[in-house]
Order: sequence, then C-alpha cells, then structure tokens
Amino acid sequence: MKDDVGREVDLPRTPRRVVSLVPSLTEAVAVTVPGILAGATDYCTHPAGLDVPRIGGSKYPDVERILDLRPDLVLANVEENRKEDVDQLAAAGVQVWTTYPRDLDAAFASLTRLLAALGADRPTWLADAEVAWTAPTPDRRVTAVIPVWRKPWIVLGGGTFAGDLLRRLGIVNVFGDDPGRYPRPSLETIRKREPELVILPDEPYSFTADDGPEYFAPTESVLISGRHLTWYGPSLAEARTLLAESLTKRSGRRPS
Repeated sequence: MKDDVGREVDLPRTPRRVVSLVPSLTEAVAVTVPGILAGATDYCTHPAGLDVPRIGGSKYPDVERILDLRPDLVLANVEENRKEDVDQLAAAGVQVWTTYPRDLDAAFASLTRLLAALGADRPTWLADAEVAWTAPTPDRRVTAVIPVWRKPWIVLGGGTFAGDLLRRLGIVNVFGDDPGRYPRPSLETIRKREPELVILPDEPYSFTADDGPEYFAPTESVLISGRHLTWYGPSLAEARTLLAESLTKRSGRRPS
C-alpha cells in the first residue's frame, strides 16, 4: 500500500498497535477503531478523556518512546511532523503512514484509505461530513486574510486544506494566489491587500479577542475554531455549520 506521499507501507496484517503523531488522526482512529491506539502526542486532545501513553509533541516526539511502544504503524503528516523523525522511525523498521491532504476531497480520500488499512468499516461521521460539505457555496464572496501565526506573521496561501474549507464558505483569500502555501508577509503588506475580513483561528497560534484583532483595526475580525478549520477527522461533520456560524459574527469593529 502507498500513503499520501507515495511511500510504500508494508502491512502484512491489520495493525493492532497504532501510534499517532497527528491530533486529527488520533481522534479519527480513536472514534472509529477503539482500543487500537498505543500512543499519541501531548497535543492530541480529542476525543476527551483519551487515555493512552504520550510521546511528546508533534514537532519533537520522543522517538525512543515510540519505539518502546512497539507500534505496527505510526501515523504522521507532512506539515505537522518533521521528515527526520519519520525517516528515523522508518530506519528502525517501523511502518509509517504519512498524510498530506491539501483540499477537502483529498482529505476524504486520505481518511477513507487509511481507515480501510486499519480494517475499519466506513464510519458514520465520515459519511455525515461528506454530506455536510455538499451544501452550496454562498453567493456572496468576502475577501479575507487568514493569519495562522505571528512573530513572524504567517498567513494561509494557496493550496491548503484550511483554505479550501474557507473557499467553500464563500471566503476569497487575498493571499490565495501567492506561490507559497504559507506566506510570511509584513503587517503592512497584509493591510495593503485590503481584505474585508481578518479570520483568526485559535490554533496553531492561539489568537484571542485581546490578541489579534487590534493589529488590523478598523478591518473587521472574526475568531474561529482552529480545530474545525484545520483538522481532518470527525470534526468535519460539524465543521461546516460551526465555521459558517462563526463567520457571520464580527469583533464589533467597523471600517471607518
């Protein structure tokens, strides 16, 4: 079998011990194949009350700890995990399945293949998510910038999973045509694009009402759930509704 990046994954039998380095995949596996997770990162917060050994962060996992857990399969992601950690695990003989969805359709396909490899029937939440996202795109388009980090400022560019979700909700990303998937513009450059809206997720950087909107005033800002914007898993079933509701809210600031 091959994962999202074309790496051969040798699974002579259905995995029984899986370590996940990706929070959204941790949730997907825990909900769909209960009991199969042998370990997860410190940032794997869903489902609530998940009781499995922790192996450190997504960027700097404890590779020796992972090996001690004797996994049949480790789940990784191109953007969330470092290639050197994946390569070290592979060199130790561990099978690693790496995901890399860059739009919603790719995420659905990736999840379908992965869960099938784990011997799972097609879960209800995946079917519900596909139905939820068949809703039509709003007629009115709103131009927006979507910062995901500051110090330095990093924004969504083109070809990202999160950007595709927002596009389906009527958002036109003012950095969507940039060659980089995660441009690092200055604050002045962002302002010169003159977005109608600034969309601030609470992860990976935790933007809040007191940390984020003030940099873009008087342009309107809206805070949204980073989990529902960036996670591809069970949260997708409710993400469209919740994101759409959030995008109708404003910080209270109006252009002068």
